[in-house]
Amino acid sequence: MIAVGEKIPDVPLTTVDAEGNTESVRSGELFATGRTVLFGVPAAFSPTCSDAHLPGFVAKAGEISAKGVDRIVCVSVNDPFVMGAWAKDQAVEGVVMLADGSALFARAMGLDLDGTDFGLGVRSQRYASIIDDGTLTWIDVEAAPPDHEKSTAEVVLTHL
Repeated sequence: MIAVGEKIPDVPLTTVDAEGNTESVRSGELFATGRTVLFGVPAAFSPTCSDAHLPGFVAKAGEISAKGVDRIVCVSVNDPFVMGAWAKDQAVEGVVMLADGSALFARAMGLDLDGTDFGLGVRSQRYASIIDDGTLTWIDVEAAPPDHEKSTAEVVLTHL
């Protein structure tokens, strides 16, 4: 797993907004400058992700940004169309939705999760992190889905 002090890996990803507009990006470029709060979720539209995790960051986006954060990013191993539909369903504002369709980012971060027993295939672990100019400065990873105590927006605010 990536450790504090290490650079964020550089892999291709896709950003998507609630209108379904997509843009190819590289993680190395997206996180290279400024301060980013990045949180990973196992699956768009899953109960914990939709009922608590993403909504918490959307609700606290203003508070997080006020602490000097340049961008808040949610990443999930889903295709961009699913991420766009999820952003629309959740009325996402203030959070960049990032599709990691082939789990390249999750694997490169060492945060991949084998969800085969649940019919999900390879997914991302649930986590929250802070990245400063491309370097990981804080991370906490949940023990197992559907845990949601260490990676909430409220916890992130205590580390900013």
